[in-house]
Formats: sequence, C-alpha cells, structure tokens
Amino acid sequence: MEIKGKVFIVTGGASGLGEGTARMLASAGGLVVIADMQADKGEAVAREIGGRFVRCDVSSEADGQAVVAAAVSMGKLMGLVNCAGIAPAEKTVGKNGAHALASFSKTITVNLIGSFNMIRLAAEAMCKNESEATGERGVMISTASVAAYDGQVGQAAYSASKGGIVGMTLPIARDLARNGIRNMTIAPGIFGTPMLFGMPQEVQDALAAGVPFPSRLGTPQDYAKLVRHIFENDMLNGEVIRLDGAIRLAPK
Repeated sequence: MEIKGKVFIVTGGASGLGEGTARMLASAGGLVVIADMQADKGEAVAREIGGRFVRCDVSSEADGQAVVAAAVSMGKLMGLVNCAGIAPAEKTVGKNGAHALASFSKTITVNLIGSFNMIRLAAEAMCKNESEATGERGVMISTASVAAYDGQVGQAAYSASKGGIVGMTLPIARDLARNGIRNMTIAPGIFGTPMLFGMPQEVQDALAAGVPFPSRLGTPQDYAKLVRHIFENDMLNGEVIRLDGAIRLAPK
C-alpha cells in the first residue's frame, strides 16, 4: 500500500507514539485525522502536519463514528493506528485494600474496548473501498505492550488490557481477510513517551539501562518506522511484533 494520498486515523495522535506516527504519515504524503482527548495539543499537531483533529473518547461509539466520518470525507481511508491508552499502576491488594474495580474497568474500557471500537468502525468504512492493486482495502495497527507478556507488579489492569489486544489480533485478521483488510499489533518495550517522562530521571535511566541492545529508550520515531513498514509490506497480517530491544521485564 502506498501512503501518499491516502487517509489515516491515528488515535492518541496528539502526543507520544501517536504524534510520531501522525508526523511520519504526513511526511510520507498521507492525510491524517488525529483522534484524541487533548484538544489543544491535537489541534496544534494537526495544523502543523496539514491534518485534521477530532476530539475523541475511543470507547465512545458516537465519537468513533465522528472520527471515521471525518476521515472518509477527506478521501480514501486506508489506515488506522490505535495509540490511545492509559497506564495506571495498582496492586491487586495494596496498602489501601483491594484493587479498585472502577480503575480496572476503565483501563479495559479505554485500552481494549476502545481499540476494538475504532477497529470495527474503521473496518466497516474500509470494506466499501475500491481495492488497491494488492487487493487491500485497509490496514489496522493496534498498540499492545511487552507488559502483555511480562506484566510487572501493579500492572494487572494494564497487562490484561494489552493482553486482550494481543489475543484479538489474529481473529480480527481472519474476520477481515475476505474484505482485504489486514490487522496487526505492535508491542513496544520501554519507550520515551509523556507517560514515562513523568517518572523521576533516575527511574528513566534505570529503565533504559535494562534494555539489552540498544540500551536506550525507544522513541516515537522507532515506532513510526515499524508502522510504515507494516503499511507497506502486505504479507504482514495477524501478527504481534515486539519492538523492545530484547528486553524482558523483571517483576518490578
């Protein structure tokens, strides 16, 4: 699939991995719809890359429909990149008692249900596309995490949400195969995003040192490079790719 001239939705595109992806797609000639809750940042990025911002709670059906409608109005919607997510830290039983059910539910709702919500709505629109020379009508990319496999202390909710994304990757690819739509997932390791930059510097340094090679934090540009390759390589389908410098997380 050629990126140039096609329309792409990037959830969480106002910052972090999503912003890096939105900028990459725009630089490659794509038209980008940034779907995010951060209006100021999202609108600023959209202006810079010549895209469009739509305020979106990814777990809302109405918001998701509005994003897809905006994308379709701009041209041929061929890609969705799910980067929106939250990462709370809470033990199953902590100093204040049992894990709050509300925070567990919210994590699943935003990360897992939100990703599926956007996939199903974008896929419905892509099914109406005239296929490319490759037979493709669209490509979905979601963001899991190495925590789906190596969940640490305090990551029960986060790991469950990302494990769900891993688990639905293949069946969605199989569901959409007859429509010429591919579905992939990236599982990043320790990446330099606003979520991580909120931690003390010594913690950031320790995390970076724990990556076997290269011993550094991943960047949004690293993530965006893989996104581009997935879009352009039509044999990539139904798989989860760890993008982690060979790290395996310790319990804590």
